[in-house]
Formats: sequence, C-alpha cells, structure tokens
Amino acid sequence: MAEKKSSRKIILPIILGAIVIGGLIYGGSEYIYSLHHETTDDAQIDGDINPVVTRVTGYVDSIFFEENQLVKKGQVLVKLDDRDLAIKVEQAQAALDNAIAGVSVARANVSTTQANNSAVQANVENAKIKVWKATQDYNRYESLLHDGSITQQQFDAARAEKESAEAQLRLAEKQLTTGQVQTNATSEQIGVAQSMVASKQADLDYAKLQLSYSIITAPVSGIASKKNIQPGQLLQAGQTMFTVVSDSSVYVVANFKETQLEKMKEGLPVEVKVDAFPKEKLQGTIYSFSPATGAKFSLLPPDNATGNFVKVIQRVPVKVKLNTPASLASLLRPGMSVKVSVKVD
Repeated sequence: MAEKKSSRKIILPIILGAIVIGGLIYGGSEYIYSLHHETTDDAQIDGDINPVVTRVTGYVDSIFFEENQLVKKGQVLVKLDDRDLAIKVEQAQAALDNAIAGVSVARANVSTTQANNSAVQANVENAKIKVWKATQDYNRYESLLHDGSITQQQFDAARAEKESAEAQLRLAEKQLTTGQVQTNATSEQIGVAQSMVASKQADLDYAKLQLSYSIITAPVSGIASKKNIQPGQLLQAGQTMFTVVSDSSVYVVANFKETQLEKMKEGLPVEVKVDAFPKEKLQGTIYSFSPATGAKFSLLPPDNATGNFVKVIQRVPVKVKLNTPASLASLLRPGMSVKVSVKVD
C-alpha cells in the first residue's frame, strides 16, 4: 500500500511537469509563429455571383437547365415566347423597305425636274432668238417708217412682235428659275429620305436586338442556382430569373483587424484552411485591400460624432487569391468559413 502511494507521488509530478512543459512548448511555438504571421478566422470563401435578368417582357417558353446544374458560358438556358418581337422585326423591315423606296422616288423626282429644266432652258434659248429677230425687225421697220417706206400699221405690228417675244422670254426665264428651285427642293428630299432610311435601319436593328433578348444564355461558366421561373410565367424586363455562381473566380475575403495590417502588403503568401476540409491547406497570395473598413460599407455606418464614443477596433476586408488544386476547386462554395494566415516576414 505504501509502495502504491509513493509511486503515485512520483507519477503525478511527472505528469504535471509534462503538461507544463508541453504547454510551454506549445505556447512558445504559437508565440514564435505569431511574430511572423497574422491570422484571422473572420474570413470566408467568396466568388462572383451573376444574377441573370430578362431584358424584355415576355412569357417563358422553354427552360433548358435544372437547379444547381453546371452550365457553360454562352449556353442557352431560357427561351421566351418571341412571336411579338418577331412581328416587330417584320414591321421594322417593312418600314425600312418603304424608306428605301422613298429614296428611289426622290431621286426619280430629281431626274424629272432636271429633264423639265432642260426643256425650259431650250425654251429660254428659243425665246432669246425670237427676241433678237423681233428686235432686228423692229429696228429696220423703225428706219423705214422714218423714210416713209412703210405704214404706221406695219411698224406697230413689228413693235408688238418684239414686245411679245420679250414677254415670252421673261416667262421662260421665270419658269427656268422656278424649275431650278424645285430641283433644289427635290434634291433636299433625297437627304430627308436617306435620313429616314437611317432611322428605320436603327429601328430594325433595335427590333432585332430585342428579339435576340428572347434567348437567355449563361453569362459565365458555373453553377446555375436560385431558379425563380417556370414555363408559361410572365417575366417583366429587369426581373431576376436565376443566378450563376462562377466556377473560375473563387477567392477568399479575410477581415483583418486594422492593427494587423502594418506589415501586410500585396503579394505576401497566405495559407488558408477550409473548415469543411480540415485536412486540406490551400495556398494563396494577398491580392488587394479594401479602400474602406467593413463598417463604412454597412447599411447604417457608425457616426462617431454623435453620442458617447467608444473606440472599437475596425476590420478591413482583404482579398486573397487562391491557388486551388483541381480536385478541390469544384467543391469550394462561396460563403464557406476559412481560417487565414499571412506570413508577414
């Protein structure tokens, strides 16, 4: 009995000593580790979550994916009933054809007025010849009248002929001026018709663009989730149909205390432990720092100028770019909790 008590007295100090030594070794290693590393467990995996919205109003015709399905960028996921949009394209095409025909009509009108002007110009030249002849006759008859070789009646007839020729010349010149003005106006109509063609072409392009929106494709490669649509459902423009979580943009956002940032800089190596996979250690690097603390981006940011001030250490989000193994990349999900350790020197 005495031997058992003495052995217990020996073992107990040994155990206590081992525990103390182990605690000292662990504490010392943690202290040494903390001198060269900054750690935080206020961190999580994040990624690009792309909401897919409809750009046009329409009824859902077909859905080509299932909830949480892996999709590829450009893959057709939803088709809307496009009959209304197709009719609008046809209407825009008809309007464009009509505008193009209007250009042809305007050009034909210009050709017609130019041809008319040529005829009027010929009339002007003919009238000038008649005026010249009537003037010559008038001058001759005037001399003969002074000589008494002709009667006053013959002279009056020559003068009337001259005045009639001059009146016809003035009329022809006025017709020519009017024709030229009409030609200029008709030429301007070509420009108006061409601008109408450009406008109708824009309307057609817009109608085709609206029609293309009836086919909804995946904006990125990833997993389609939060499907909020069913066949036959009426969608309004701007309504969110589902989201696609990108499978190539997974990163970590670690919220470090402001007192931990002194030695941190972009490019420093980072070790990441994912709570869901405790045996895995991911490597990464610091990619960027948030331009403001997390509190400043909150819905109701604190205002230290009001009320009693209590100093609270703020946290700054730090983005960490991961070097994820292929075997683990497809298993990581935005929102997973992680522990981040940054080697600062």
